[in-house]
Amino acid sequence: MSGFFKEGGGSIKLSDAVKIKVSKPLETPPGFLPVYMVHLEKNMTFNVDGCKSFSIGEESSKPNRTIMLMGATGAGKTTLINGMINYILGVKWEDPYRFNLVNETQSTSQAHSQTSEVTVYKINHQEGFQIPFSLTIVDTPGFGDTRGIERDRETVEQLRNLFTSPHGVSEIDAVCFVAQAALARLTAAQRYVFDSVLSIFGKDVAENIRVLVTFADSQRPSVLEAINAAGVPCPKTKDGLPVHFKFNNSALFANNKSAVAESMSDDDDDDDNDDDEEDFNQMFWEMGTKSMKRFFAALNKIETKSLTLTKEVLRERKQLEISVENLQLQVKLGLAKLEEIKETREKIKNCKAEISRNESFEFEVSVKIPVQKDISNRGNYITNCKQCHYTCHYPCQIANDADKRGCAAMGPDGYCTECPGKCIWNVHYNQKYKWVYKEVKEKRTIKELRKKYLKAKGEKMTVQALVDKLNAEYDCLQAEVVKLVERSAECLNRLKEIALKPNPLSTLEYIDMLIEGEKSEAKPGWKQRVQSLMSMKEKAELMALCGNVFYRFLDDSERWTRIKQTGVPP
Repeated sequence: MSGFFKEGGGSIKLSDAVKIKVSKPLETPPGFLPVYMVHLEKNMTFNVDGCKSFSIGEESSKPNRTIMLMGATGAGKTTLINGMINYILGVKWEDPYRFNLVNETQSTSQAHSQTSEVTVYKINHQEGFQIPFSLTIVDTPGFGDTRGIERDRETVEQLRNLFTSPHGVSEIDAVCFVAQAALARLTAAQRYVFDSVLSIFGKDVAENIRVLVTFADSQRPSVLEAINAAGVPCPKTKDGLPVHFKFNNSALFANNKSAVAESMSDDDDDDDNDDDEEDFNQMFWEMGTKSMKRFFAALNKIETKSLTLTKEVLRERKQLEISVENLQLQVKLGLAKLEEIKETREKIKNCKAEISRNESFEFEVSVKIPVQKDISNRGNYITNCKQCHYTCHYPCQIANDADKRGCAAMGPDGYCTECPGKCIWNVHYNQKYKWVYKEVKEKRTIKELRKKYLKAKGEKMTVQALVDKLNAEYDCLQAEVVKLVERSAECLNRLKEIALKPNPLSTLEYIDMLIEGEKSEAKPGWKQRVQSLMSMKEKAELMALCGNVFYRFLDDSERWTRIKQTGVPP
């Protein structure tokens, strides 16, 4: 392709036309070529939470290819995207300008912003393009920035929204991991980038994974062996290396002197040094052009994958995460309730004679009560059950109460799968607080206790009958925990069948490795990130219990053994 198209009876270079008509100049440091920001049209009908979409040019009848770019912060992803747009528009080394699709300065500030979003760029094909198709780029915020794992989880949630929304992305041609050439091994954080992203895809996407190596030279990139050692599932070359493409964009914005008068310098030595530098820059530019050509030629041959299986993985993983969140809470509440029942039982047995004489006999027990915790400054939505005083899903993507049937906590029948009462969706609300539980001491009387269990007025209840009622409540509570654990176990096993990688945060050893990595690197904010990881570890322990269906945390009495065998209390 020549990079020229006809306009007004003559031919004009596409990149020249873009510079003149649909771009604006950016501030550039001295010694660099002028850089122009390509005009992006925001898609106002694109309604995917946590994502935004822009397009370039008019819709085209040419086929479209979709790539997703992932990488750790500092991997060179933004510069790579800018290199792509310069190649696509046909910019040559000797041209006195360059283009940006993503502004480096804004990108850096966004990476540390609470509103970082997944961005979709639809580059519609035009006459003069260097590629024979339209290109959609799904650009993700850099993983592993100073805000740690919570930020990364938000990114995965945004991708979930993008891949499951009717307005989002329904197919993909390449999942591209951007990594620096010199990495001899993947750190815990870098492994997390790979594994957390792979865990959202179906197994059929493995063939579409490509590694884009940045800061590359003529040598074999060390990072390829590191990726193999980490067990990343991806296609291999005949040498057993991951299928990859090497890039070095160090010369992308370098000065080629074509826009600067050479007569400005009278120093021959300086001119010689400048010439040497320009020769190197031109060599890197040409290397980058060849890499782009190879990458886009290969992309045009990859079999497009529907994200149908990926949507199933995302849906089931979301349900699992919500189940684990609530499992953690309900197990804690259940254990507290069991302890309360045991404590009550002991006090009744120890004071049996006095209880028989005095219905107003008082005793004190430890109980968990729901209290409200303010979340109004967090910027997140929530799903609270008004009847159960229970937080069913947090954070939730559903902002409007009228749409709460679409919350991930709701089953297909419109009833909540998480709150203790399994209530209908329309008693669930978005509120400014979440329900948490604190332990308090409460005074009880035997009269109140008997009243709780008596079915008819005037009915008599012996102390032994009261103990039997407490035992029955104990059994029912354990049976409920069994059901929740089994539901999570089924979901975990299903995910193993269909997901490309397990959720990295479900592996205790993996989280321990991340914690040690944070402690040894001690980057700013590491203590908060370790605290967050410890919380993840607690959830992972529960997930491990689900996977093994092994309930060490519950009483191993004969009665409980029967519950485990039958699923119902005796």
